[in-house]
Amino acid sequence: MPRKTNPTSDLAYDQFDTPIGPLTIAADADGLRYVVFPQSRHRPAASPQWHHDPAALREPRRQLLAYFAGELTCFELTLSVQGTDFQQRAWAALREIPYGETRSYSDQATAIGSPRAVRAVGLANGRNPLPIIVPCHRVIGRDGSLTGFGGGLDCKRWLLAMEAERRRGIV
Repeated sequence: MPRKTNPTSDLAYDQFDTPIGPLTIAADADGLRYVVFPQSRHRPAASPQWHHDPAALREPRRQLLAYFAGELTCFELTLSVQGTDFQQRAWAALREIPYGETRSYSDQATAIGSPRAVRAVGLANGRNPLPIIVPCHRVIGRDGSLTGFGGGLDCKRWLLAMEAERRRGIV
């Protein structure tokens, strides 16, 4: 079971530009805790315990930039994901969606053994503290439509197109 810690306690953070705009990443002693878009609805509240420390986040930053450059399809980072048991199950299912592929919310709900919890899965995805790394952008409507994403639908569309294009080059 994940540790329940204060979401604003002693976090190192860094901010850097990416093809989808600036990202803020933050980590605690246990691992990467947040990837934050400027327009995220569920932004963690910064506090005096947050300190700018790019060196502490060198590897997550390197891997994210390699992902955007098409050089990385799977992240290998220690994560410090905080959430309810249901959220943890939903987010674990997201990590099982292969690079360049999509699943529906219904598929994700079935994958976690709660096929009727489609809306709850959507809410959990909306609270995902590590978008891109825990790839909630790979979840779409059952009819193939793009639905909510913390980085905005244009960002989601860009991520999906980039992955699909690069996957075609890999396969």
